[in-house]
Amino acid sequence: MSDITITITDREGTTHEIQAPTDMAMNLMEVVRSFELAEEGTIGVCGGMAMCASCQCYIRSGHELPEMSPDEDLMLAEAFYVEDNSRLGCQIPITPDLDGLEVELAPES
Repeated sequence: MSDITITITDREGTTHEIQAPTDMAMNLMEVVRSFELAEEGTIGVCGGMAMCASCQCYIRSGHELPEMSPDEDLMLAEAFYVEDNSRLGCQIPITPDLDGLEVELAPES
């Protein structure tokens, strides 16, 4: 198994340094859910289809991320608390090049 380190600041402001697997085809939203870093039922409400923005997060590190899809862009256009560095966690696959990624969960909308 190949794990990477991701630093996630939850909605209460607590920072968690976690080890995320790169060999399980997970995305950032699924990692947050599996480590229970957000209250159950408040993240990934749509199941990771880029249709609800409940997994919106702010990218705090300078990592190159996959290009934003039109669906993600449209969803963020309708979401609350959007910043220039906002992304949907469900659209960020966990890959080895994300080692050291730093994100903050956006407030619940």
